Amino acid sequence: MFRFRFFFLLLLLTLPGLARHGRAQGFDPRGAVPPDSLKARDAVLPAAPVLRPDAPDSLRRQFNQERMRLRLQAYARRKTIMGKAVAAIFDFSPRSNEQAGLDVVLLDRQFDKHNFKVVRRINIRPYSAFGYSLNDSLRQPRTFLERAGNALHVRTSKTRIRQVLTFRPGDVLQPQDLTESERLLRQTPELLDARVLVNERTSTADSVDLEVLTTDVFSLTGGAELSNATAGRITLGDQNFLGFGHQIDNAYTYGRNLTPNNEGEQAQRWAYQGSYTVPFRHFFQAQARYLNEYNQERGGVSVRRDFYSPTTRYAGAFSADWYDLMIVPVLPPLGEPLVFQPLRYNIQDAWVGRSIRLRSFDLGYENPGRLIVASRLIRTTYQRVPVLEPNQGRPYYNGTLLLGTLGYSVRRYYKDRYLFGFGRTEDVPTGTLVSGTVGYEFNNVTPRRYFAGRLATGAFSPTRGYLYTSVELGVYQRLDHTRTWEQGLLSTELTAFTRLYHRGNWQYRHFLSSRGTIGLDRRPGEVLLGVSDDRGIRGFAPDPAIRATSRFALKYETVLFTPLSLVGFRLAGVVFADAAWVTERQGGGSPFHQAPYTGFGVGLRLRNEFTAFRTFQLLLGFYPKGLLTPNGVRMFETAREAVQFSDFGLGAPGVGVYQ
Repeated sequence: MFRFRFFFLLLLLTLPGLARHGRAQGFDPRGAVPPDSLKARDAVLPAAPVLRPDAPDSLRRQFNQERMRLRLQAYARRKTIMGKAVAAIFDFSPRSNEQAGLDVVLLDRQFDKHNFKVVRRINIRPYSAFGYSLNDSLRQPRTFLERAGNALHVRTSKTRIRQVLTFRPGDVLQPQDLTESERLLRQTPELLDARVLVNERTSTADSVDLEVLTTDVFSLTGGAELSNATAGRITLGDQNFLGFGHQIDNAYTYGRNLTPNNEGEQAQRWAYQGSYTVPFRHFFQAQARYLNEYNQERGGVSVRRDFYSPTTRYAGAFSADWYDLMIVPVLPPLGEPLVFQPLRYNIQDAWVGRSIRLRSFDLGYENPGRLIVASRLIRTTYQRVPVLEPNQGRPYYNGTLLLGTLGYSVRRYYKDRYLFGFGRTEDVPTGTLVSGTVGYEFNNVTPRRYFAGRLATGAFSPTRGYLYTSVELGVYQRLDHTRTWEQGLLSTELTAFTRLYHRGNWQYRHFLSSRGTIGLDRRPGEVLLGVSDDRGIRGFAPDPAIRATSRFALKYETVLFTPLSLVGFRLAGVVFADAAWVTERQGGGSPFHQAPYTGFGVGLRLRNEFTAFRTFQLLLGFYPKGLLTPNGVRMFETAREAVQFSDFGLGAPGVGVYQ
């Protein structure tokens, strides 16, 4: 099957070299603290460029690597066709600011000398996507292509940036306001990087002027995946519509080769999924969403405010969703056709939470721990349910679930580089989360209790790396004469990576992650989406699909960050090995009773930090079991990251997600 990304080809053809870095100079990576104003030029903030003390040491470079680079650079100077091609593809500019990553700094006690001063003025300076760098104050768009790319881009408005800041003019600057605002700006999808600085030249003993500098990403996204001449998938979106941070996502799939249902009706050959998200002041966010595909149609609206920061006191959300599905309530014997039945229902969901700051005994520094209390109400109403045999019970009925959660959360953040990006500043969450949830379900059949507990912890060391572990168990208890337990779910998660290793200008890390979704006495017809590219093994596309009631997936990869650039995309090598254990027994249980599905592969990862569609991966995978190809080999592309961070903020009380 031939597939390609239209957006990637568009970048190759129209915007080559847009994201090529200039030589970075003179920005302190340990928190972006501005220089002494007596030594800085008045017109420049951040500081004027100076020579970095951590420039690459030529003695650390391996001889063979240096010789290869010099030969390629010499070949690029030739006036032949191949010489010009090499010059266009590879970028030989030194990257002194990115060597050896970034000194890791805890984001707790920077700018302490300005705590409790009055914010007098806030000067916001947003920069467009191409040609600018917060590590080099003199960097400007130089080429025609950089200027053309910025002409097509709508720069983020100052109003949107001001929404994310945790302070306003006239406010008293609280501890962590500057570092939290900088982190929150970096977390928004429309911004690449941010610095929140104090203008030392104009600061006084009781007031400060603040400088907010941001760089955008090119927010337009689009793609095309062709399965054959008459089938494919088209995506189109904007992560920063009109510069106000509105997010639009659309995906249309056509030419799907699906078999008719049990009544002989032709399957719907197209599918559409879209959403529109709008951010508001005080970190409120509204969203509308819709999906329509074969045997499934759903939509909804929601408004929410999360515990976006450790200092957030109130959070909550309201949502209303409707579902119109065709499901298989009972799995037939192997080899017999699936029998679909309709299921239609609505869900209304509301929750509110309060974070309570604990007393600190650290001489003026606040306690990072928070006690969080939250409650939630979920109302489910069924309009149409499957017809089941009498011995299968009544698993679908109207009900109202009331939940309450008490939790303890500690959240801290570190800075590092070369995790998921190629040199940009990234925030690493660490901390502890302990929570317990109890609930009661009111319904017209059998009332039920719900119990759940969660424990998560994460730690980071610049010399050892990062380790995050989480385990959560939730289960219902029927309040009838049986007092049986049902619809249980055990969820586990692990994320780990090593420190950054160096071999001259080449750097690499090892990553390991796992996710377990173990069903316990699930209802008839409740099944997981099995093992696929995004749920277990990357690049894995079995035919027919694997159905499971429990799943445990383990992923390993090594990423080699190279100093090379390919038409504006930084290059990295990837080696991966994935495994997934599943069980198809009704109700769930341990997935380790049979041999796992596995996948092994190598490939290239190309990343352009300046676009919303940042990562493109071309991988070659080998799958000994489950892939119906003659040799078990498949070449594929993906933009999905295999490893992701989990934060330690407590969200809405809820039941475990079984999918």
